[in-house]
Amino acid sequence: MTPIDRIALAVAVLVVALAAVGPLLAPHDPYAVDLANALQGPSAAHWFGTDVNGRDVLSRILYGARVTLPATVIVIVAATLIGTLIGTVAALGGRAVDEVLMRLTDIGLSLPSIILALGLAAALGPGLRSAVIALALTWWPGYARLVRTLVREVKDAEYVDAARMLGVSRARLVFRHILPNALNSLYVQTTLDVSAVMLVISGLSFVGVGAQVPSAEWGAMIAAAANNLTNGWWAVAFPGLAILLTAVAFNLVGDWLRVRNDPTIREEVR
Repeated sequence: MTPIDRIALAVAVLVVALAAVGPLLAPHDPYAVDLANALQGPSAAHWFGTDVNGRDVLSRILYGARVTLPATVIVIVAATLIGTLIGTVAALGGRAVDEVLMRLTDIGLSLPSIILALGLAAALGPGLRSAVIALALTWWPGYARLVRTLVREVKDAEYVDAARMLGVSRARLVFRHILPNALNSLYVQTTLDVSAVMLVISGLSFVGVGAQVPSAEWGAMIAAAANNLTNGWWAVAFPGLAILLTAVAFNLVGDWLRVRNDPTIREEVR
């Protein structure tokens, strides 16, 4: 692990920790309006300054970690489950089933996820829940394609054939022998997707179809402060920096896991 990888892992762990205990560390109420202190720059009283309503930006960022990161995890878990189900059925269900499911998957892959999510979120009504549902329903094709490939590689392995010859039931064969071995590298892709999903969630909030004001979600914070960029840059810069650092950290951690999991890439890096 390189020093950059260690730093990235530390930042990723810190973000997860802040999502768990951030509200306990917040120096102020993130939703308390104090117009007398609106748009105050960074100071000893407010390390990251205040927004247009006088709310402490640092406190809102700490609370926002509990909003943005769990929403991202929910999207990835839901998309992974849907993609795993479709990819497994496609790999094991015969040629006709495979053709139908993979053509549907190709259609999903051919359309930009953010555009589909934007349309679905708008149709479901503005809100973080709508954004999460919309993203989960548009993010699964990549997992379906990946899982299909992994399952097809494993299903004809010698140990699977041996289990089949011993009379192992089809369900046990799938859930005890094929899926555990096929999906042991799926965590690499999910880690890499954290940054992408988080950026899309923040983007949906920024354009008004995700988390709504006065939510402390990072994208919504940037949207609320965008009109005061010249005289309140800190209300945009610090939430944006939180998104940037989190996205880069999880991306680097995902790359490290990919290298660690693939001996071929590991030898090339060396």
